[in-house]
Amino acid sequence: MSPSGGRDHRKDSRGAEPPYLITARSLAEYLAMFDLAEKDVRGRILDCPGGAASFTAQACELGADVVAVDPVYATPAAEVAEHSLAEAGRSSAWTTGSAARYVWDFYGDVAGHHDSRRAAAQRFATDLVAHPLRYTAASLPALPFADNTFDLVLSSHLLFTYVDRLDFAFHVAALTELARVSAGEVRVYPLVDHAGGRLDDLVAGLRTELSRNGIASVIRSVEFEFQRGSNTMLVLE
Repeated sequence: MSPSGGRDHRKDSRGAEPPYLITARSLAEYLAMFDLAEKDVRGRILDCPGGAASFTAQACELGADVVAVDPVYATPAAEVAEHSLAEAGRSSAWTTGSAARYVWDFYGDVAGHHDSRRAAAQRFATDLVAHPLRYTAASLPALPFADNTFDLVLSSHLLFTYVDRLDFAFHVAALTELARVSAGEVRVYPLVDHAGGRLDDLVAGLRTELSRNGIASVIRSVEFEFQRGSNTMLVLE
């Protein structure tokens, strides 16, 4: 998602790769990233941005009512499904080329990471075609939902990750919007940029601004760590 709210998944005029990965992550990754157990996957859940994650499909199988939001869903489902598989390969190439930045324990090794992402992309592609109403084409910081719609809101690998192109004002607006549609907690992971850089000043500044707007927040540790140092999440209460 760009500062104006749209994620451009197309190549630019020079044929360069797009600046945002449409990433495929599994239910197991979501549970680890957001410090959740399967028993916590219940009620109405928002995944924003959903990308090509299989979380929606798998969480619905557990009985949750999940809505995934991403501007990429405005593209015809068959094209998104094909693109998600290509992106799984691009994601693996990126991490393999920067292997020293990552902790591979969760996946076992580089090959395990690739297999996990490809399986998630395939699961997502199947579910997108079979259950299109679970996937809403929309963009932060303006979501098409009423206040307090969701029991739990999850957001990964957009905020903070792309701080080089999403400014402070966008982060404030996006977090405020996620809090608006949540009747419970908003969990945001990770709190480092795409290269693993710490963002302590940004996180502190955002928490101060959110507090001024009546939104309480805490930083919680998580056991999951893929990018080195990415073992915390921001929780809006």
